[in-house]
Amino acid sequence: MGTDIPKQYLPLAGKRVIEHTLERLGSHPCISGVVVAVADGDPWWEQVMATSGPHRAPGGPERCHSVLNGLAVLAGRANEDDWVLVHDAARPCVHGEDISRLVDTLSTHAVGGLLGLRVRDTMKRTDVHGDVVDTVSREGLWHALTPQMFRLGALRRSLQRAMADGRLVTDEAQAMELAGAVPRMVEGRPDNIKITRPEDLALAELYIRRQREERVHTGRRRGDQKKGEI
Repeated sequence: MGTDIPKQYLPLAGKRVIEHTLERLGSHPCISGVVVAVADGDPWWEQVMATSGPHRAPGGPERCHSVLNGLAVLAGRANEDDWVLVHDAARPCVHGEDISRLVDTLSTHAVGGLLGLRVRDTMKRTDVHGDVVDTVSREGLWHALTPQMFRLGALRRSLQRAMADGRLVTDEAQAMELAGAVPRMVEGRPDNIKITRPEDLALAELYIRRQREERVHTGRRRGDQKKGEI
C-alpha cells in the first residue's frame, strides 16, 4: 500500500477498514462471536477497540499461524464440530447476503468450503522473466475469497499437520485439501474485494456506498409491500 499504517487501519468511508469488516461479521445473525489475530505491540488496535470488542489472538508471521492462534482461542469457547468462518480483515465489503449463502449452502456439508468467483479472463502462465509459456484453460478455475468455513477441530488439525510438514498454506481450504478433504466452492459477489493497492480504497468506498443504497431501496420495497398488505 505504500503507507506507514497497516492497510486494515486505513480510513475508509468514515471509519477504518477493519471497523467495516468487524461490523459486517458481528452484525450477522449466524455469527455468535469474533476473534481477531493482532500482532503483539500493535499500536493501532487499541485505538480501534479502546474499550470493548472481539476476542483477541496473537498474530503470527504468516496467515496460517494467525488463523491457528485464533482457532486456539476459539477452542476454549466452542466445540470441535462447531463451524468457524475465517475472513480477511482487508475485505471490508463482504455482504451479509454472501455470508448467508455460504452458511446455508454448507451447513449440512461434510467438509465445508469457501466463497469464490469464477475466472472470466483468459489465463496465461509465464516464466521468471515474464514471458508467456502457456495459455491455461479457465474451465473450473476460481478466485478464492473469504470467508472460508470449516469445522473448528478439522481445520485446526489440518493446519497443524500442514505446518508440521513444512507447508505454509495460503488459505484454509488448501490445508483441508492437503488433509484429503474436498471443500465446496460457493459463488460470491464480485464486490467482496481485498484491499491490496491504494486504488482499492476508492473502489471499496464505491462498493460500500452502493451497498448502503441497496439496503435503503430494499427497505423501501419492504415498506411498500407492507402498506399494500394493509
